[in-house]
Amino acid sequence: MSVDIRNMTPDDRETVLEMMRVFYASPAVLSDGSEEIFRQDVDTCLSDSPYLEGYMLEEKGVTQGYAMVAKSYSTEFGKPCIWIEDLYVKEPFRGQGIGSRFLHFIKTAYPGWVFRLEVEQENTRAIRIYEKCGFDVLPYMEMKQ
Repeated sequence: MSVDIRNMTPDDRETVLEMMRVFYASPAVLSDGSEEIFRQDVDTCLSDSPYLEGYMLEEKGVTQGYAMVAKSYSTEFGKPCIWIEDLYVKEPFRGQGIGSRFLHFIKTAYPGWVFRLEVEQENTRAIRIYEKCGFDVLPYMEMKQ
């Protein structure tokens, strides 16, 4: 099984919005999001924003999932940082290494950067994948306003 990873295009808009609705309604995400936020996120991925990039995960034109990554700088680690905001693989394609391949792709695209992500404690399958790919748990409490 292979996966092609490419930048999101305007033709992907509705497909990504459908996947976001499923992803954000699942227990893998704390927030339910909103249609307005989903559209804003996709629009930002499709713009020339230096902060957010969107990717499609597919094989032979069949969409398997999508990912969104945000760029920032980590003063804690003294390096630029990639936040893996969304990494969604459609149910029929899970367990085939697609998530691991995306993580390898993004680490290769941004060598020397710090990579961070959030995961719900109950999402043990994702946690195993992230640990296998070299991620460690940080004992932080996150706050927002």
